[in-house]
Amino acid sequence: MISAGDFRKGTTFELDGQVFTVIDFLHVKPGKGAAFVKTKLRNVIAGGITETTFNPTTKLQEAVIERKEMQYLYSDGELYYFMDQETFEQIPLNFEKVEDAIRFLKENMFAVIKFYKGEAFSVEAPNFVELQITVTDPGFKGNTATNTLKQATVETGAIVNVPLFVNEGDFIRIDTRTGDYMERV
Repeated sequence: MISAGDFRKGTTFELDGQVFTVIDFLHVKPGKGAAFVKTKLRNVIAGGITETTFNPTTKLQEAVIERKEMQYLYSDGELYYFMDQETFEQIPLNFEKVEDAIRFLKENMFAVIKFYKGEAFSVEAPNFVELQITVTDPGFKGNTATNTLKQATVETGAIVNVPLFVNEGDFIRIDTRTGDYMERV
């Protein structure tokens, strides 16, 4: 059991037969009245987001989430296939389960798949990936002095804001948690 006063980002718990993860939380102690915890929650199976308040002493059942590193193999247009490196079993996942991570995953890259009671519900890309730029406006010599950015499309199809000096064909490091350009490699 976990109390609402112990919530942190990423905490996963069961409530009314549903599984939720904490996206954001705020402990509020008003001058008058009792303290409460204001939360923003994501339903991990359905994907919906709700905002709820809890009494800090409310006890909730903690959900056990299994995390397994798997290799992204390919997509057939509708489903995305991942392979378990221990059993070589392949699991197909639909776009709703992979949409946050697939923008930064190339074939044969590894990702973390989250399971609840044996059912996959989410995919996490590695924190940092190195991808090649396929489309962007040309850079010009001397464009390193300003903080101006331009859009670039990487080999997976994701659009990333990059500095003006980055050109097509360059490899860049991207922080997949924010989608931000880190450096040229």
